Amino acid sequence: MMITTIFKRATTTVLLLTCALIVSGRDMTRAQDDSRRIVYGLTFQPSGFDPHINASSELGIPLRSVYDTLVYRDPVSQAFVAGLAESWAISEDGREYTFTLRQNVLFHDGTPFNASAVAANLDRITDPAIASQKAVFLLGGYAGYSVIDDRTIRIALNDPYSPLLDSLSQVYLGMASPTALAAYSAERYQFYQVGTGPFVFVEYVPGDRLVLRRNPAYVWGPSFYQPVGANAVETIEFRFFTDPVTRALALESGEADIMGELLPLDARALNASTEVSLQPEIIPGQPLQFLINSAKFPTDELVVRQALLVGADREAIADSIFQRLSPVAWAPLSAATPYYNADLVGAYAFDPAAARDALIGLGYSDSNNDGVLERNGAELEIRVITPVWNAIPDVVQLLEAQWRTIGIRTVIEQVPSRGALFEQVAAGDYHLVAWYEYGSDPAYLSRYFTSMGDLNWTGYSAAELDGLLIEAGRQSDDNARRSLYGQAQRIVMEQALILPIRDYVNLNGYRRTLNPVEFDAYGWFPLLHNLSFSTFSGE
Repeated sequence: MMITTIFKRATTTVLLLTCALIVSGRDMTRAQDDSRRIVYGLTFQPSGFDPHINASSELGIPLRSVYDTLVYRDPVSQAFVAGLAESWAISEDGREYTFTLRQNVLFHDGTPFNASAVAANLDRITDPAIASQKAVFLLGGYAGYSVIDDRTIRIALNDPYSPLLDSLSQVYLGMASPTALAAYSAERYQFYQVGTGPFVFVEYVPGDRLVLRRNPAYVWGPSFYQPVGANAVETIEFRFFTDPVTRALALESGEADIMGELLPLDARALNASTEVSLQPEIIPGQPLQFLINSAKFPTDELVVRQALLVGADREAIADSIFQRLSPVAWAPLSAATPYYNADLVGAYAFDPAAARDALIGLGYSDSNNDGVLERNGAELEIRVITPVWNAIPDVVQLLEAQWRTIGIRTVIEQVPSRGALFEQVAAGDYHLVAWYEYGSDPAYLSRYFTSMGDLNWTGYSAAELDGLLIEAGRQSDDNARRSLYGQAQRIVMEQALILPIRDYVNLNGYRRTLNPVEFDAYGWFPLLHNLSFSTFSGE
């Protein structure tokens, strides 16, 4: 029975090369720093802060300003603009990308940036021993590189991969000093990171702080980086505010100057503040979604998966938890993401009676009147893996109550970290798992919905969907990609492989003494280079 028909080691010597930037920076007193210093609140403590290895969005908030990338996306036009590469050329068959690199660029430790440096970064990212969680996947069908000369490097692909420029613009593929990479083990490098960016990495104390200081030699930024003004922020101390209820309080008290991921109710209250401004940022990528295991009873049955969707009141969730500051999600992509299929809006509208009727039509009944449907002696029970961040536990509590009314019992398994979540998924004892990924190019859908995808937690496998997603990653024509991704999204929803909840909007608050507070094309990462004090009393 169908519920709906439209689905919708740098060494000491190396460090001394930049003692004015790093060593003296660590020895400076707080009083010296305070004049142009701010505190930026981080809301999550990643298991690691190495962008080549780790995958969290949180690490990118500071490290976007430590590392430059070969190319950038302009935050306004979304066009690719020069970064550490002045220009690039793509072969006719889409398998070779040749980059001409900027001259006179130095890493923070004094190492020259050149093609050999790019090669060292690519070697590290693709080294299996590094166990990259994201960066290596961003390279698509990477086949290697050729260093043509000091200024030119060519990246080769096994197959065309149109999202490569988008990948190379992300912090996870940021360029690190080969001297520092050679000097430190993979475990230690995250404490001594060296890039070419507008800010120098000063120190990282896990669970306490991460400190950056402005790089006075920086003159090679992308076109949307503004000239450094007299009131520019010089030192940024990132501190952790993992308890959501402390974030708005920290902003209002002056303990923090910028903070993201505010609670929706707190964000609304800040609208009346004379000292703090609210800045919502729409994040492209996947919505908050629950991936549904199609290979495990009872969610191996399409009707059960569909009933979960129809029995979920997403409008109520958007109202009560997110205060309508985040829109309801309808598809595997958020509405702010290129190639979003708007035809899916309204699919699986809330209809608990229809959901229960569909389950009864499948042979379920409540013979003992305990409110839980059963069939052949097995109760209709689902296990949900729930991360503890981004209000996901609150969402699951509401879903549990909504699904109870249609006869489904929900067992909630909370996990405290990304690693714990992956362990639970690997064990296979789940029906739904809350997860999402951010990014402007939807090539990441292949990791989730192709048969061989490393994150195919739905267990779904179909040649048609594989073909659509693989071809969408190969195509360079924008219209062709739109059509392919549109069809792929429709299949995902027809098969009820996910329950989309809400498109992500990051609720940022900042002290009005700062201006401008801007973010890059991916919405998460602030343009710290441009950040200045609106009013400054001097030193």
